[in-house]
This record gives sequence, C-alpha cells and structure tokens, in this order.
Amino acid sequence: MRKCRHLRLVNPSEAEDPTMPAVLAAEDLAEELGLDPHARVTCGLHRCWLHQCVASPDHVMPVTGHRWCRPCRRPLEVLVDGTTARLYCPRCGTGTPDTAANRQVVRACQTSIAAMHAQ
Repeated sequence: MRKCRHLRLVNPSEAEDPTMPAVLAAEDLAEELGLDPHARVTCGLHRCWLHQCVASPDHVMPVTGHRWCRPCRRPLEVLVDGTTARLYCPRCGTGTPDTAANRQVVRACQTSIAAMHAQ
C-alpha cells in the first residue's frame, strides 16, 4: 500500500476535542479520505465554521447548484441567525430553491451552527 505523506491518523486527544480547529483538522483529513467537501461543517478555504463564511462569493457554485437559483441564473443570498440558515433569491424572492445542493448547504450550515454552540 502506498503511503500518503499528507495523511495522518488523528490521535485520541484530537478525536475528543470539539473545538473548531480540531473539527477543521478532522474534516480536512476526512476529505482526503473521501468525505464530500459539501458535507463539511467547517470551511477548508476560510478556516472557520461554515455558517460564518457561507455568504462569501467563494461558496456560489453554479455548476453544482450550490447557493444558485437556476431559473434566475443568480447567486442566492444567505440569512444566518443563531439557530438557522436560509437561502433566498434576490431576484425572484424564492426562499431556498428546493434543490439537493441547496438543501445540502442549509443542512451543513445548521449542523455548523449546532457544532459551534456545542463547544
């Protein structure tokens, strides 16, 4: 079996650490092992909880439909409060267009919010 230098095992103290840096490191490793990058609750690009940066233009992906209104061909706006995340189209006013990609964004953000509050 080929060794990958960028991969390492998580030690027991890291596995029990619920802080954002520990979750971020664990998700980085899990992504290398096959975790869907869209299933993360931390952001590998901005290095924070996902709900804290999901409104960034970096998180709009027209090809996959993440944070995207296909009928209007526009990025969706994001509303995040203490417990929920919602998407809406600023052009047509549609709230969280019902696509698998947008449901995934909302679910990941809500999990991110819960994880942050669990610290």
